[in-house]
Amino acid sequence: MKFTKICVLGLGYIGLPTASTFATHGLRVVGMDVNPRVVETLQNGGLHIHEPGLRTLVQAALKSGNLSISTEPEEAEAFIIAVPTPFKEGKKADMEFVISAGQAIVPHLRPGNLVILESTSPPRTTIDVVAPILEKSGLVAGDDFHLAYSPERVLPGQILRELIDNARVIGGIDRASSEAGRDLYATFVRGEIICTTATTAEMVKLMENTYRDVNIAIANEFSRLAARFGVDVWEAIELANRHPRVNILRPGPGVGGHCISVDPWFLVEAAPDLTPLIRTSRQVNDEQPGVVVDLLHKALGGLAGKRLAILGLAYKPDVDDLRESPAVDIAYRLVEMGAEVVAYEPYKLDAEFPGISMAQSLEAALGGVDGLVLLVAHTPLVNLVPGDVAAKTKARIAIDAVNGWDTDAWEQAGFSITRLGVGAVH
Repeated sequence: MKFTKICVLGLGYIGLPTASTFATHGLRVVGMDVNPRVVETLQNGGLHIHEPGLRTLVQAALKSGNLSISTEPEEAEAFIIAVPTPFKEGKKADMEFVISAGQAIVPHLRPGNLVILESTSPPRTTIDVVAPILEKSGLVAGDDFHLAYSPERVLPGQILRELIDNARVIGGIDRASSEAGRDLYATFVRGEIICTTATTAEMVKLMENTYRDVNIAIANEFSRLAARFGVDVWEAIELANRHPRVNILRPGPGVGGHCISVDPWFLVEAAPDLTPLIRTSRQVNDEQPGVVVDLLHKALGGLAGKRLAILGLAYKPDVDDLRESPAVDIAYRLVEMGAEVVAYEPYKLDAEFPGISMAQSLEAALGGVDGLVLLVAHTPLVNLVPGDVAAKTKARIAIDAVNGWDTDAWEQAGFSITRLGVGAVH
């Protein structure tokens, strides 16, 4: 199939780069979002999310005239649904945004159109949820219009490159739908495009993130064991990974973001009787912020009345994404235990959290604190010079939850440093 105009519903971390990339490759694109602030920001030349190179890409797309921003969808030859799928109470998938997006497409759906769901979803969402909504148009999926699922598989911080270079999985409700999706993404994808079924494609995305979640869970358990046995878990992992068939991931303060911390629950919800390992891994990683708080309690000799500088709130290094961030969870737990928290997130200075003071600079965060806590391995935080930090604060207790700081260098600067997963030698 050939496409000249598409409509992308949802202009977040995936929808906006996708819409802009299509536009800069010659397609007319309507980027639609229900959030009027997002639409207004983009229409005025601003950007509501941080991603390297994205501002330049969006501006190029708008300047070309191929990208327009709206609060409403329009008729198009293809529709891409790229809206959030968070979970609600009980760790159940909240499909409200997907359902609303499908309903918004219905008045504009025409014979021969293609609809692609990109939002991470439980298995059979495309067939059991999206198709019936779209068929309220009077058209039949597979007969009158094409319907497919294609998961985003990109890494924040590398989205623009991976969007083009990564392999793309297209799962159609029939072969013609898969091939239509392949033809659309071939507009800019340089990686291999693989056609399969819709439910298989849904499973692929969930399996990828669940695999990583389970691996992180065992790394976090190793860190707890190391602390008990007087071992440096970071050294132990490095040595274990010298085995040609072992690749243990890094422990840390927990697992966050909209993918790895959420997607496994979709499988648990869909088949609770078949997923005891996945459920347990999720529980291990969800408990990790509590492990870090216990570490801080011991290092500081209690938390009540202590003033702490929390360095980093994003869910991973060098991004501004705070969704499901374990660092934010830890900050709230500290407040609940009577600590005063001053947080510095260099990539999201405008973030606001009740009960947490947000510093606009590192210097502001360090003033008058009793301890420093590194929760995110942001490059500017990992590269701090201990002597410079010592000159900016009277605190001499530092806690490193991500193995970002050189222990010897910080100790030489006068700090007592405690690292996650490093136990005292008995």
